[in-house]
Amino acid sequence: MKRRTVAVVTPYYPPHLGGVEQYAARVARAVCDAPDLDAVVLTSRAGLRTETTVEDGVRVIRLGTWIRLSNTPLSPLWPLQVRYWLRRTGADVVHAHAPVPGLGDFAVAVAGRRPSVLTYHAGSMHKGGAGTGVADRLIGLYERRVLPRVFARARALVAVSPVSLAASRPDALEISPGVDTARFTPGAPPSERPPVLLYVGRIDRSSVWKGVDVLVRALAEVPGARLRLVGGGDAVADQLALAASLGVGDRVEASGVLTGPQLVEAVREAAVLALPSLTEAESFGMVLVEAMACGTPVIGSAVGGIPYVIADGRTGLLVPPGDAGALAAACRRLLEDGALADRLGEAGRRSAAERFAWDGLLGRYLELFRSL
Repeated sequence: MKRRTVAVVTPYYPPHLGGVEQYAARVARAVCDAPDLDAVVLTSRAGLRTETTVEDGVRVIRLGTWIRLSNTPLSPLWPLQVRYWLRRTGADVVHAHAPVPGLGDFAVAVAGRRPSVLTYHAGSMHKGGAGTGVADRLIGLYERRVLPRVFARARALVAVSPVSLAASRPDALEISPGVDTARFTPGAPPSERPPVLLYVGRIDRSSVWKGVDVLVRALAEVPGARLRLVGGGDAVADQLALAASLGVGDRVEASGVLTGPQLVEAVREAAVLALPSLTEAESFGMVLVEAMACGTPVIGSAVGGIPYVIADGRTGLLVPPGDAGALAAACRRLLEDGALADRLGEAGRRSAAERFAWDGLLGRYLELFRSL
């Protein structure tokens, strides 16, 4: 039997940290594990040269980047390079990931007769912060003029949650991110854990919508708690400086990027995981379901796709975006009420296993690729 090849095209790929990256890697690995399918990944890298490697059994082609605008890598060579590598690898189906403009759009545009699948991971990417006017105008132009054409060209659209911009299309499928429940397993009951608040994700100036500063400000109103920031970026020093200015610098730890067992251990040991995002750019929040699978109580902003993951008061707590006082009150509530923390942790674990286990979600992708 000839194995059909799926080209997974994503602007970033592990070891780069992020939900889109992990999602794309999961799809690629599942395709390679299927007896009738094979996968190749096209992604970007720092530097101008193209590099080809095999990672976790998957062939990964990293195309050189000429410029970077905010969080968007770009190269004028990509349309030609993507077309070349699709032909060279014998790709039968293209699976592109967005919202970062560029590589995924080019892949859909140059797919030719190959059917293409576009998975869209966000609501509007408007940043909404100080000094982001020009960026927001460019994003608005892209979302109004370019993105609808990309959607129309794709053979199939996948929305990762109801707030994904692809979800408004009548023919879109919904396949959420998932969690490896064999890897992310429960730790001690939350009531028995040290009072550590955890954030996992990007800490970049271009990702101010993640709301990390709101969490740092909330810490000042949660006596006795510590905050652990897991993730890298050019805003780490900014958050540490903010913590120092608020008098809580000695209670904030920046751990850098953690992966594998170290990441799982950090999630299992935390008393609370918080995702304080500010805009609909947060269309899901994969770290939430990873924490839920570990029985770790979660707090998220009532914005974007977070309410799709967290049932307020049942599987976690929701707070208004940007409200440090409300976030602090929710943190104090979980740290002071051990019974509530244990109940939400257990309910979250059940929800993660029932709704977001990767096996069933990836099976839907394999069926989609075969149908094309």
